[in-house]
Amino acid sequence: MAAAKPTLTDSLSFCLAQLTAAAGEGQGGEKDPASNETPLGRALLALRTRHIKAAGGIERFRARGGLRPLLALLRRAAAADPAPSEAGPGSAPSSVASAASGPAPSSDSTHSVGSSPSPPVRLRKTLDLALSILANCCTEGECRAEVRRLGGILPLVTILQCVKTDSIQNRTARALGNLAMEPESCGDIHSAGAVPLLVESLTACQDSQCLQSVVRALRNLADSPQHRLALAQQGAVRPLAELLAAAPDPALTSALVRALLELSRGCSRACAEQLSLGGGLGPLVSLTSHPKRAVREATILILANLCAQGLVRPALGNAGGVEVLLGELRRRRSTNGASSASQQPLVRAVCLLCREAINRARLRDAGGLELLMGLLRDPRASAWHPRVVAALVGFLYDTGALGRLQALGLVPLLAGQLCGEAGDEEEEGTEAASWDFPEERTPERPEAGSFRSLRSWLISEGYAAGPGDISPDWSPERCPLPEPAEPVSPTPGQTSLQTPRTLRMQGRSPAASAAEEPWGREGPALLLLSRFSQAPDPSGALVTGPALCGLLAYVTGAPGPPSPRALRILARLTCNPACLEAFVRSYGAALLRAWLVLGVAPDDWPAPRARPALQSQHRELGEMLLQNLTVQAESPFGVGALTHLLLSGSSEERVACALTLPFICRKPSLWRRLLLDQGGLRLLLTALTRPAPHPLFLFFAADSLSCLQGLVSPTASPAFPPAIPLDLEPPSPCLYEPMLGPAPVPAPDLHFLLDSGLQLPAQRAASAMASPFFRALLSGSFAEAQMNLVPLRGLSPSAAWPILHHLHGCRGCGAALGPVPPPGQPLLGSEAEEALEAAGRFLLPGLEEELEEAVGRIHLGPQGGPQSVGEVFRLGRPRLAAHCARWTLGPGQCPRKRALALVGLVEAAGEEAGLLTEALLAVVMGIESNG
Repeated sequence: MAAAKPTLTDSLSFCLAQLTAAAGEGQGGEKDPASNETPLGRALLALRTRHIKAAGGIERFRARGGLRPLLALLRRAAAADPAPSEAGPGSAPSSVASAASGPAPSSDSTHSVGSSPSPPVRLRKTLDLALSILANCCTEGECRAEVRRLGGILPLVTILQCVKTDSIQNRTARALGNLAMEPESCGDIHSAGAVPLLVESLTACQDSQCLQSVVRALRNLADSPQHRLALAQQGAVRPLAELLAAAPDPALTSALVRALLELSRGCSRACAEQLSLGGGLGPLVSLTSHPKRAVREATILILANLCAQGLVRPALGNAGGVEVLLGELRRRRSTNGASSASQQPLVRAVCLLCREAINRARLRDAGGLELLMGLLRDPRASAWHPRVVAALVGFLYDTGALGRLQALGLVPLLAGQLCGEAGDEEEEGTEAASWDFPEERTPERPEAGSFRSLRSWLISEGYAAGPGDISPDWSPERCPLPEPAEPVSPTPGQTSLQTPRTLRMQGRSPAASAAEEPWGREGPALLLLSRFSQAPDPSGALVTGPALCGLLAYVTGAPGPPSPRALRILARLTCNPACLEAFVRSYGAALLRAWLVLGVAPDDWPAPRARPALQSQHRELGEMLLQNLTVQAESPFGVGALTHLLLSGSSEERVACALTLPFICRKPSLWRRLLLDQGGLRLLLTALTRPAPHPLFLFFAADSLSCLQGLVSPTASPAFPPAIPLDLEPPSPCLYEPMLGPAPVPAPDLHFLLDSGLQLPAQRAASAMASPFFRALLSGSFAEAQMNLVPLRGLSPSAAWPILHHLHGCRGCGAALGPVPPPGQPLLGSEAEEALEAAGRFLLPGLEEELEEAVGRIHLGPQGGPQSVGEVFRLGRPRLAAHCARWTLGPGQCPRKRALALVGLVEAAGEEAGLLTEALLAVVMGIESNG
């Protein structure tokens, strides 16, 4: 088959020449337009179908300077007559026709609408081709930049205004949409006034392709918050919503959804109002089940964006948006590999939906509370936790929801939020506030912070008297949130209990109190905890280890003064008789004393952590709270509750009761009856060697035993042995050393032979008188009575040295200190243990006591420490066990060292706790042990 004959339009040069001639910039500028009309059309068609679509065609067209005459052609059409054509939708303005077919008339000529001799159809085709070429060229970045540099935006806007033909509108909108992909061009298009014309095209045009191009142009023009706001303010959103409600074809639906997604980012009030008025909420909710995934996901994000505006949230809930957003968030959280970024807008939307009562009810019925609790439990969602807690504040007076949240474990999670790290949450404006009371919204400058956007709700619930009580100058960290008046229980003894003087709130008006009430990121959590604490019996939720730890960590660790609300919560709990048993069971009273009074938190045990020094107000607060518990414990109700726990409770409850009693009971008749007469003290001592029911159990126990000892013996003697340096205590004269010189006095008549071969001189009569063992050995019928060299088996020289001194009458000469190792070295297996065993074997009780005293002076003296107590106790000697107990529970001892010593004693005792129990019992009761 013969090859096709080449034509003139196959040459790019020819096509450019025709374009230049038609634009009036070349030699063909003065020719008759009618003679150039057909060649121009063929050239434009060739440019669009062959040259532009070829590989690298757009770049060649731009490099050869094709954009300048193309824009000149369009500029002539735009500048000829800006008035729209009256010929109907199928014709083009005559001015555009004359501009497209030939050069523009001179400036001194009069232009007439009816002067165009060209048929409208052919001229419209010419303009269509030129706009199509320009739109295709604008898909390339360098072409977009050059079109903007050559001033090609304004002619397009003028054509959009003048020519209302669907095809021309389509091509022009497509070209503007491509140009809007450049931020600079996007701003110029806005400045040229294209947005109202595009909005007009949405309502006037019926062609789906044209509508898609217009919608795409509007979407690309929404490239920044300022431009999105400008589009909404110029009415671009409502026509889109109306088109969506008209159930268009799938391609247009997809374009509309994509455009609404862009326009709703950082959703403005104008955008939300127009979308709602345009009837778009219902169709959007329906599209969340669209078969196309892209449409579904975009629609979900639109609904999430709309939640930023309080005015549209009730209508969105009525349309079914609450259930849709909850379901989608639940699905994404259950999908493996779902990123947190995909969940973030849905979490924000669900939290915002909690600000209106009607949506809270829907959310509660749809399982939203469980979903929010799941977010709070998820450590990967920690950045959203403050937002979730702030959302739950909306359920503050929903009794059913609060009960459900408490059952799901909200209270310990709230307590953990008090000292957590702040999440990176997006700030919200006043438009996100609750729309339950829109009439209270007053014009004011924007306020930042997700907590501050709760302002309308706070006013509606009575936390502020009105907008005037909430100054816009307050920072989010000082957001006013006065707590409702809290009645004080009329129980006797409670009326005098107040917050520490450094934190007292003097009587003042509610507005003044609001101004001084700290409100930081922990404010919502404290508000919910305060609501829970006002229940008749809040013990099951708040008087637990995690909840108390969270509150105390906040009170003692807040960078500034803690919120008075936290102090009121603690005071309210300790003043509530219904909470007394819970404080006992959970070791709450012991925790208050350890953390606030002694300055030892669970994280500080056993290894201390670097933290600010204990402040006096913490100690004062702790003593006040314990005094509250004392008032409850010594009341008739408290006596009965404690007696029931100690006598009829479980084994764990009985131990907890016995441990807590010294902290909250000051009446001797009460604590003597419960701890001494009814066996509470022995029960506590027996439990020391069992598995610890609390991480601080041994610390609590050491503190409790020390307090009880102070109650039993208010003027206790100092711990044994006295803290006297060994080098300052004068030793007694030594009676044995004279026998070791070259001229011994008196002369020895006996030598003891050790296993090492060492022979030690001795006096037979003195040795026989010192011990019944040596009396029988040296003066009886044994063979040793006739020997001058008597073997002593199983003795090292160091262990034998104090024995020989004692046999010859030395008392306190310092020989007993010789076999005792220094602090830090083990006593088990040492020569000191060997000497003690030999003193017992040789029936030398005096030497045993002297050796035990030497061990105590070295290991339990000034140079010893808590780690030495266990080493001494491991020797298993009752007298040393008593010394260890007195060192541990002695008055003035550091609470931390006391507890560490008790830990060592328990480890040393192992399963054989009898010796430890009796030693501690004797010390607590003030009974001096004589071995």
